[in-house]
Amino acid sequence: MKTRPVKAAALAAVVAFALVIPAGSQVPPPPPAGPPPPPIVRVFLDWPGGDIEFFKAEIPFVEFVPGQEEAQVRVVIAPQGPPGAGPITISFFGLKEFEGENNTLTYSSAPGDKPEDVRRGIAGLVKLGLLRYAGKTPAAKDLSVRFLDQAKPTSVVDKYDFWVFSLSANAFLMGETQFEEGMYYGSFSANRVTPELKVRTSVSGNFSKSKFDFGEGEVYESRSHGYGFSGLVVKSLGEHWSAGAFLSAQSSTYSNLKLSLTAAPAVEFDLFPYSESTKRQLRILYRLGFTRARYNEETIYFKTSESLLQGALSCAYEVVRPWGRASLTLEGSHYFHDFAKNRLELEASVEFRVWRGLSFEIDGGYARIRDQIALSAGGATYEEILLRQRELSTGYSYSFSVGLNFSFGSTRSNVVNPRFGNGGRSISISM
Repeated sequence: MKTRPVKAAALAAVVAFALVIPAGSQVPPPPPAGPPPPPIVRVFLDWPGGDIEFFKAEIPFVEFVPGQEEAQVRVVIAPQGPPGAGPITISFFGLKEFEGENNTLTYSSAPGDKPEDVRRGIAGLVKLGLLRYAGKTPAAKDLSVRFLDQAKPTSVVDKYDFWVFSLSANAFLMGETQFEEGMYYGSFSANRVTPELKVRTSVSGNFSKSKFDFGEGEVYESRSHGYGFSGLVVKSLGEHWSAGAFLSAQSSTYSNLKLSLTAAPAVEFDLFPYSESTKRQLRILYRLGFTRARYNEETIYFKTSESLLQGALSCAYEVVRPWGRASLTLEGSHYFHDFAKNRLELEASVEFRVWRGLSFEIDGGYARIRDQIALSAGGATYEEILLRQRELSTGYSYSFSVGLNFSFGSTRSNVVNPRFGNGGRSISISM
């Protein structure tokens, strides 16, 4: 008799639950899961000449990619004022799912800031600008923001004062029964580049010796050498002007020069501000060179030594775009003692970004030559002509090259290891 009330109560509960849920209704299924967003933002840094490895180390929460095609954000860094003094604009352009999310920040260096301070300041603003994109990825949970009250810039002490030195030497020996050859080469360079002053110097030398045995006691031996020094000093004079000087010394059996010394002051004007050099340049340079030359042999103009005054005017145009870069240079020069002794040179180069680390390059040049005043009056022997050991009279020269350059490797790792330089695996194909 006691079980009936229990069964009645259970039946009432079932009926009440059925009345709460309308007939035919169902619990909606969970929405289908879409493709997960990429774990970190892919960024293309558009700053020709910028140290990408430094940015990888400073901003580890994004992935820097080599091409814009695979990037979600493009970052363009461009100076907007005089070298070393004007502000630097950092522009952020959202791509793909971030399309339309753009922003611009400006960095201004303090007086006395060194290049390392400027580089770290730019990296700090790039990091700040990328936070808005990284905040929309799974990486957001691992990010935190701190305010460093009364933060002070840290001065960088460089014991080399930004001088970069390079030393190289090599030797090449080969031989067989009727042939022996030895070639030796060495060079040393010292460069210092700051926004206000550029200094480049180099010293190099080469020596070669060849021996051919034609049999029956007929032996031909040949020796040649070339030694040289080159120097360049350039001072920035604002947004459009620069002034400096070229220095050189040369000794060459190929060019019939016992010793040639040249000093050439120069001035340059850029039609566009130097701050736009990462986008476009149109530079016009004029130099006036004084040369004192002594020759190994009397020249075709019956000279064993002479002093020369030479003028040269060059115009160079270069443009950088997302697809690559292109440059064109035209230069004319002449000697003041005889304007008929002149030369006209044209050089062109185009580089296309094909895909990621792959680029396609085309280079070419042509020269109209009328200034070979150092040619030996004695001419050249057949052996010297075949071995290209003497400069020969010519009215022109040309060159053309086509090549593919491809660099690849891990783009996922932001680990920077400076040991053995910044080299990596690469493939180079040229024709």
